[in-house]
Amino acid sequence: MTRPMPRIAVIVPCFNDAATLGETLASLEGAEDLEIVIADDASTDPATIALLESLEAEGRAGLQVLRTDRNRGPGAARMRGLSATTADYVFPLDADDLAVPSSLTIMADKLDADPGAAACVGDYEEFGSSQMRRTVPHQLDPFRVAYVNEYPITALFRRRAVVAAGGWRQVAGYEDWDLWMALAERGERIVHAGPGVVSYRRRMHDNRRLGRSKQRHQALYREMRQAHPELFARLPEYRRQTTLSPLRRRLYPLLYGDRKRYGFEVTLRRAFDRVGLFPLGR
Repeated sequence: MTRPMPRIAVIVPCFNDAATLGETLASLEGAEDLEIVIADDASTDPATIALLESLEAEGRAGLQVLRTDRNRGPGAARMRGLSATTADYVFPLDADDLAVPSSLTIMADKLDADPGAAACVGDYEEFGSSQMRRTVPHQLDPFRVAYVNEYPITALFRRRAVVAAGGWRQVAGYEDWDLWMALAERGERIVHAGPGVVSYRRRMHDNRRLGRSKQRHQALYREMRQAHPELFARLPEYRRQTTLSPLRRRLYPLLYGDRKRYGFEVTLRRAFDRVGLFPLGR
């Protein structure tokens, strides 16, 4: 009897991630059948190269390693993984984060039940240098996403929605925010996995690329704004439609958007997190 094709493709960009990649792959054990692609981004670390060679030699069913001759960033790595897979749903998972196997099935079932939804999100847990559970908005709100990205790096996306939106473009660390903007600009809709469902676990450490990208926040934000003119042209309309409170509608343009980010804000955010005051959009 022929086994059905997996409905989920997991794309794992990898660049010198030997220290965490094994744990990331182990976190997928126990999930339903998956297509798993490790999109190596021209790793130079001998330990990572050896680990990838070992995985290739194992010949694990459903797992493939893709290689490239030049480092192009995680957005390009995800796009290579997207091209190398066929499953209807796509789960981008960084090589230092962890999946929650039971949640993959819950999210896929949600998308099966709602063919018009572009993605399914869940809440997520941070671990490592800081520990926190973060809630994720249940709707894709164009007003919110135009100013700040409150949507997760890792969600279960419908393949055709990602392709139609242009996928993960090269916005140097803001690839995920850019994709959420593109989906919102197209009027796409999302669903939430449900109360208490953790979609993935995000490792917090000093080397995360997103943290480094915030040093170039204003330039990257301008690039995204230019790439999504309709989204920003319709902000007055989206402001009237958002479910945010009147106070938060006024605060978002002041606190977020193209305003320069300062290092002390990270410390303040963590302090606010501990008492449940941040982020304003939750």
